[in-house]
Amino acid sequence: MADFHFIRPLWLLAIIVLCLMLFMLKKLRVKQSGWQQLLPAHLAKVLVQGNAKAKSNSLVLPLLIGLLSILAMAGPSWQKLPQPVYQVAQGSVLIMDMSYSMYATDVAPNRLTRARYKAIDLLDSIKDGEVGLIAYAGDAFNISPLTDDSNNIKLLLPSLSPELMPVLGSNPFAALALANEMLVNAGHKDGDIYWFTDGIDNIDIQDITQWSRDHPYRLNILGIGTKTGAPIKLSDGELMKDDNGAIIVPKLTVQALQGLAQRGKGNYATLTQNNKDIERLTFKPLIADTDNTKASENTGDQWQEFGPYLLLLILPMVLSYFRRGALLATLPFALMLIPNNKAQADIWQDLWKTKDQQGQDYFNSEQYQQAAAQFKNPLWQGSAHYKAGDYQQALAAFQQENSAEALFNQGNALAKLEKIDDAIAAYEQALQRDPNLADAKANKAILEKLKQQQEQQEQESGDDQQQDDQQSDDQQDNDQPGENQDGESQDSQSQNSDSKDSDQQQGQQNSDQQDQSEKDESSAQENAKEQQEQENQQETDSDKQQTSAEQQAKNAQQAKDGEEANDAQSAQAQKMAEQLAKETEQKHQQLLNKVTDDPYMLLRNKMQLEYQKRRQDRRNIGVKKKW
Repeated sequence: MADFHFIRPLWLLAIIVLCLMLFMLKKLRVKQSGWQQLLPAHLAKVLVQGNAKAKSNSLVLPLLIGLLSILAMAGPSWQKLPQPVYQVAQGSVLIMDMSYSMYATDVAPNRLTRARYKAIDLLDSIKDGEVGLIAYAGDAFNISPLTDDSNNIKLLLPSLSPELMPVLGSNPFAALALANEMLVNAGHKDGDIYWFTDGIDNIDIQDITQWSRDHPYRLNILGIGTKTGAPIKLSDGELMKDDNGAIIVPKLTVQALQGLAQRGKGNYATLTQNNKDIERLTFKPLIADTDNTKASENTGDQWQEFGPYLLLLILPMVLSYFRRGALLATLPFALMLIPNNKAQADIWQDLWKTKDQQGQDYFNSEQYQQAAAQFKNPLWQGSAHYKAGDYQQALAAFQQENSAEALFNQGNALAKLEKIDDAIAAYEQALQRDPNLADAKANKAILEKLKQQQEQQEQESGDDQQQDDQQSDDQQDNDQPGENQDGESQDSQSQNSDSKDSDQQQGQQNSDQQDQSEKDESSAQENAKEQQEQENQQETDSDKQQTSAEQQAKNAQQAKDGEEANDAQSAQAQKMAEQLAKETEQKHQQLLNKVTDDPYMLLRNKMQLEYQKRRQDRRNIGVKKKW
């Protein structure tokens, strides 16, 4: 309740009028009493006064009705409603001089440090519009594009130093040309350029003067340093010297900078200990600009008014003045105030809030499904679906718009749906509409790198599968000679058995011849020979059965060995797949570890690459000096 206030406080003056009306009503009731005509004056004064006092209690209800009505019209409020606001169409660019003369010590601790602090004060004073940051020495570089979040620029200011610049010298004209390009690309027809520098050479004055005549932007200059100057103290503690060995003492060129600011329709201020210089720098004359005025009137938050709720308290009091059905007439309002039905609750919400405002309430309470059902704005509806994890519905909502922000959100939803190519295409379309969309550039680079890694991983897995197939074929070729060898052993065994049979038959023929020549031998010997022949035949049959059993056992062992080999190969393939996944994860982590989070190194590498591209087609490189 710390923010409690009345939106229309002048309505509270009506309380005075209410009191006068009630007083006059009381007097009128006393004068119109019938007892005044029947009683003597000395008696009526006493008797009618007591009756008036009794009737005065009836004025309490009109007093409450009047007070509540006045308070409702005054608009009590203590809570803000989130709503989209219009931004002021204003663009500003901060240009920082990063030549070595900024290390001069005529202002403590040096000019560069004081310029950084003044830049932070300037960003705090610029409350409307977008701000960009440019640094220059021998050439100019875009440090931060136009943004409405000045905290990003504050984080980059401590990293700026002359050692960061790829080339020495001083080229303010290149910085102004880059600032003009930045404002034009953002669609700003006018704007302010804030230039922090410690001096300018005469060779650059004519070019900057002509630039100010050709462009509508206001050139505001803050002079850093003093007219007497001081030596340049480098980071190693030594004083900077020129080619002849003399100590360099840069001085602040106040008159030249004042003339440039005047011709640029801007303000000039010299560095001070207080905030007067920033106030002077940001001072703007009153110019009739209807577009900017309309935009500024629509900025700010809207306060939620609770006056209509007081009217609900007034209605039963007003109904009490009806002679019949007063109590029964209050029943519908009492039922309406009881939130026991969801439909009644929705109707009640619709009376005071729009669908988007109701959706915003659900979104803030992390009820994203309900928020998506309430939102009418496609972007807000898509954001609710995205937060709820329903990326397909989020994509459908984002596709209803064709702005750069909508295309960027489409890319995010497609990335979550693992449609890498479509997501990259959406990011490219977003960058075509807004080339300064840094998040789209970063996400596009990540997806392209991820796509390249997936293609490399698929190629490696394909090579491994081909190698496994080749090893399986080689193993089958090695198994075939073993089978042939087993077949040859079986053939040799059958030949041995045949030879045994032939020998046995030959023995039988010899015995028959011997029986014919020796008929005198006894029949007992013949029976013994026949028995011996039967035993030899049985032994031969048992040898064949034993050989067949051994062959079957050998085949079963070979089949078992083949199954174990297949199981070993599948286990090895699974192990290789797990190892490949682990190596891929390690590669991803190594790539993330290589990304530096040092703003100084990032800015230096960025400017080095940009400077190398510019060397082939050079513009005016400014004054050729080291400071």
